[in-house]
Amino acid sequence: MTLADDYRYEVADSCNLKKALTGAKKIVEKDEIKAQIANNINKLTELQGMLSAQNRYGVLIVFQAMDAAGKDSMIRHVMSGINPAGCQVTSFKQPSSLELDHDYLWRIHQQIPGRGMIGIFNRSYYEDVLVSRVHPEIILNSHLGSINKPEEVDQHFFEQRYEDIRYFEKYLARNGFLILKFFLHISKEEQRKRFLRRIELPSHNWKFSEADIKERKFWKDYQKAYQDAINQTATPKNPWYVIPSDDKWYSRMCVSNIIVDRMKELPLKYPKMPPEQQEKLREALNILNNEA
Repeated sequence: MTLADDYRYEVADSCNLKKALTGAKKIVEKDEIKAQIANNINKLTELQGMLSAQNRYGVLIVFQAMDAAGKDSMIRHVMSGINPAGCQVTSFKQPSSLELDHDYLWRIHQQIPGRGMIGIFNRSYYEDVLVSRVHPEIILNSHLGSINKPEEVDQHFFEQRYEDIRYFEKYLARNGFLILKFFLHISKEEQRKRFLRRIELPSHNWKFSEADIKERKFWKDYQKAYQDAINQTATPKNPWYVIPSDDKWYSRMCVSNIIVDRMKELPLKYPKMPPEQQEKLREALNILNNEA
């Protein structure tokens, strides 16, 4: 059994975040973890090269988490070795007035990576079934025709959105996109420690926001929202990975392992040149050799 199997959810109602681990499943020495990550980065670099050259598939990596779970550092460490020209990172903030005038997936679709690319969403379209689940009043800003008051943002409303997301991801998969969805799962106590670090260390003060403390009060509501979102959108084709993230280095190893393993499932290969192109290569080789 691999890490992908340990933390993978692909069946509805199979995830219980209260029982899901936030700490490492087994103790792994930090040097061993770093060596494994470095090895994965080398493999990912090779896979990205084939992905780009073949230009037939795309990869979308989605990171969701509670505040201070380590999304930014995850992206920085795990994706450090890949070619920046073949990767794009998108962080979705509060929707603009233009974005609110469109359907909620409109701004998302514009950031889906092209073929041959790896796209990373630091938060994603799942915010529309997470934050709005905890604070349903923000849906009113979207001016949806049938929604006029927060009470109308009910269970049926979110069931429809889960369905939207399942179909959206199914559509992307049908069009050659591998979707990898990670929830970085930390404990409430670990979040408290990381918030304290942000406050106590001057070099980390910039990371702290008063909103973090306000949202922490809704911890149970967010846990319920995440659990429901995972259970309603996890499928065999587009599963969720709930990664223990109290130990940042362990979580990085897990994520890098899973990305490499899943990308290996794609039939990636460097394109084979047709005979006429191979002849042109030989002609070019002869010209260059004759210059010596």
